[in-house]
Amino acid sequence: MAEQVISPDLKFVEDVIASGGGDLKKCYQCATCTVVCNVTPDNKPFPRKEMIYAQWGIKDKLISNPDIWLCHQCSDCTAYCPRGAKPGEVLGAVRKLAIQHYSPTPLSKMVGDPKYLLILFAIPVLLFLSYIVPKGYLDFSAIPRGEDGGIVYSKFMPVFPQIDVTFGAAAFFAVVCFVLGIKRYWTDMNKGVSAQGNIADSIKATISEILAHKRFEKCNVTKDRKTAHLLVFYAFIGLAITTTLAIVYLYGFHYESPYPLYDPLKLIGNISALALLYGITSVTGNRLKNAEKAGKGSYFDWLFITVIYAIVVTGILSELLRLANIALLAYPIYFAHLVFVFFLFAYAPFSKMAHMVYRATAIVFAKHTGRDK
Repeated sequence: MAEQVISPDLKFVEDVIASGGGDLKKCYQCATCTVVCNVTPDNKPFPRKEMIYAQWGIKDKLISNPDIWLCHQCSDCTAYCPRGAKPGEVLGAVRKLAIQHYSPTPLSKMVGDPKYLLILFAIPVLLFLSYIVPKGYLDFSAIPRGEDGGIVYSKFMPVFPQIDVTFGAAAFFAVVCFVLGIKRYWTDMNKGVSAQGNIADSIKATISEILAHKRFEKCNVTKDRKTAHLLVFYAFIGLAITTTLAIVYLYGFHYESPYPLYDPLKLIGNISALALLYGITSVTGNRLKNAEKAGKGSYFDWLFITVIYAIVVTGILSELLRLANIALLAYPIYFAHLVFVFFLFAYAPFSKMAHMVYRATAIVFAKHTGRDK
């Protein structure tokens, strides 16, 4: 048998523990976690081997391992672990570190560290202030109103160039970071592995699986997560459709906001917002309900949940306050809404939102190589 030299990365072990895997050292390799996991494939099952890699600091094998993303953190392993090592939380920490590892910018480490939170929020706050301060809009009475004297947010923060250019640039930045990170991850996964199927078929099967959230059905301890995650997922799709319609309205038909509540754009947007509010509330409720068995989650998890809450609440309030014509509250709330939306999408490649992209990539790879059986 050929010798294999192992070079432990002790700093990586410390990072796993600091990122939410605090009970990692309790694991004594009984394999209960792998036995109870309904999501793991039959060959090379997880998460036992991942716990070994994490304990020994074998970073290279762990970071490029598709199984850390095939894990959906059902937390069955954590609930049944006789030592309380919380394998689900450990793999959650590893996923965070994987995002940081493949990120092309240091922003990934900043998003995962609470001491940088104010700096990350300061960027969009100062950016949007630079648009309104020169116009004197800190004095609400100076903000132009609609013909009927009502609140018109597009006069406070014009769609073009302020909104479109700012969020267009943020989206472009996020896409580039995702592409660069996924390209590196795909390269690492493919080392020494041969494909066994058509990549197009693997992508189609992955999309079908994600749209139905099929793997969540196999969870036991946190089985309610499927409905909550589906609501959040499809709410985001609904809001994306709303944004697309707004672009078509403005640039295709030169139809400017505000739109009546019965307009299809408003109906889709409002229904999606309510679905997102209910979905993220369900996600939060499930986390709190299962905290004792599944773990309470890390700062990385709760930051994402909090930002989504902030987006949906400020978005709903912005509409209600506009309809009530309460400018003193409406404009600051709308300003905060823009800041939170910017935060979510500009930092998407470095936050928990990146799970959707990295997990989809890992599932495609698993199907493409025959791993996912």
